[in-house]
Amino acid sequence: MGFTFQKAKREKAKAKICLTGASGGGKTLSALYLAYGITGDWDKIAVIDSERGRALMYADRTDLGTGEFLHCELEPPYSADRYIEAMRGAEEAVGEDGVIIINSGSHAWKGSGGILDAKEGIAQQRGMTDFSAWNTAGKIQNNFIDTIMDLKCHCIVTLRSKTEYVQEKDPETGKSTVKKLGLAPVQRDDFEYEFMLVMELDKDTHMAQIIKDNTFLDAEGFYGVITTELGQRLKEWMNEGKEPEILTCECCGKRIKMAQ
Repeated sequence: MGFTFQKAKREKAKAKICLTGASGGGKTLSALYLAYGITGDWDKIAVIDSERGRALMYADRTDLGTGEFLHCELEPPYSADRYIEAMRGAEEAVGEDGVIIINSGSHAWKGSGGILDAKEGIAQQRGMTDFSAWNTAGKIQNNFIDTIMDLKCHCIVTLRSKTEYVQEKDPETGKSTVKKLGLAPVQRDDFEYEFMLVMELDKDTHMAQIIKDNTFLDAEGFYGVITTELGQRLKEWMNEGKEPEILTCECCGKRIKMAQ
């Protein structure tokens, strides 16, 4: 079977954005500002909150310029299936021009009942090992990521970050020292690769630094505080291009992009 190549034409897209940073960096509020800039309607923003209802602190705040968004507190276990169920409910609630905020995606990896817990449970099964369990656990993680990418609406995921260290040995003295590398998001190493835009927020300044970008921001050298205006600009950019042709699988209900 041969392959057909055609002139590439840019298509309209739904935002798939990831915000990372340490606690207190402003990830939740920044996500809300981005979401409102994209939708212009607080009723079309749904927050899946695994941070013990923290997002509610930002609801209907005149001092912050926030409104009454939709909210669902996600309690343990933080399994991929429960996240996916919440995403499907949020998708229906906000519609195709709405935004889902997953706050945060770190619990799906390291929280109680998350992927790491699932892997440990699989490893205890007969005939399984710590190594072989990753095959099954990896499929669960991939299903979680695929669901985010297949959502009909926009989606913003926040991730906790932790300080990462590495042990190094001095070649002359032979002594080992611990070196601080910086912040690392709490999720699988390749999680960020899936998003069109990944930004890391500084705890002290709340300034957002681009980690990965498929939009216009990196070319402009963006570095600053996230605002609703930034969300509006991203929406305008994503609305440029032709409408993508989409088919839906009759068996699983997932959307299938038509081959060009």
